[in-house]
Amino acid sequence: MLTYFPEIKPYERHQVPVGDGHQLYVDESGNPDGIPVLFVHGGPGAGCGRYDRRYFDPECYRIILFDQRGAGRSTPHASLEGNNTQALVDDMEEIRRFLGVEKWVLFGGSWGSTLSLVYAETHPERVLGLILRGIFLCRPKDLAWFYQGGAAHVFPDYWKDFLQPIAEADRGELISAYYRLLTGDNDLLKMGAAKAWSIWEGRCATLRPNHEVVESFSKPHRALALACIEAHYFVNQAFLEPDQIVRNAHRLSGIPGVIVHGRYDMVCPLDNAFELQQAWPDAELQIIRESGHSASEPGTVDALVRATEDMVRRLRHEEDNLA
Repeated sequence: MLTYFPEIKPYERHQVPVGDGHQLYVDESGNPDGIPVLFVHGGPGAGCGRYDRRYFDPECYRIILFDQRGAGRSTPHASLEGNNTQALVDDMEEIRRFLGVEKWVLFGGSWGSTLSLVYAETHPERVLGLILRGIFLCRPKDLAWFYQGGAAHVFPDYWKDFLQPIAEADRGELISAYYRLLTGDNDLLKMGAAKAWSIWEGRCATLRPNHEVVESFSKPHRALALACIEAHYFVNQAFLEPDQIVRNAHRLSGIPGVIVHGRYDMVCPLDNAFELQQAWPDAELQIIRESGHSASEPGTVDALVRATEDMVRRLRHEEDNLA
């Protein structure tokens, strides 16, 4: 079973201004002359983590990480100003131009898969390939599953803690109720709501309980950005048209893709990936048994690393055929 590549440090760091007062943190590692790959993090609002550049062979890839608006090391922290899906797609284009990249591979999981797909459907001519994990189509039924009681049938004990910050009278629309707390003036209530929101997600992300994952989600800096930005996006239906991603999947025609999805994903159930693959036959769906939603589970890590290595072989083969 394959695991992460050794830890490496960036050879270049940037702060890229993108408008609306936002500056995005961007870093590059690996081979400056390698295949450009953009790591698209989840959430929205999660920011990049310590393992994210380690899915890629640093001799083969020019590895590009960025923190989306309001997330991670981008500023201002947890800002909702001008923060929407189209703005993030435009930000990715701005980063591509800033770095002088003609085409790149996109690698994204959960919300990162959502954003990667929307970008690829908007700019298919800029995409060499897609490696996606834990597909999240952001349809109303997907949001209702996780935030209005579906996953509660599997995790009733965790769900009880998730409900705690919300008055009983407001529990019929939990995303909206959380959004009001997270955008309110009471900092104490806001932080409590942010931690409850984020810990719910962290607890449900893995098939087996994983203290390290839950601890990462509960750190105040990350929890505040994750909860505020997710609630902002989800109360606005992720700023997407109904069934937009599947409806526009024909625009992905000819783009090679690998979809890695845990059989027991309780955050973004498998039907998300299955329906996407039906609409995008160029993609290969790999269902990982004994895995949930998290990118850090061993079977998922193995599949993602294999996918990045296979993408190198495929792109080099295509390059050789064109030579």
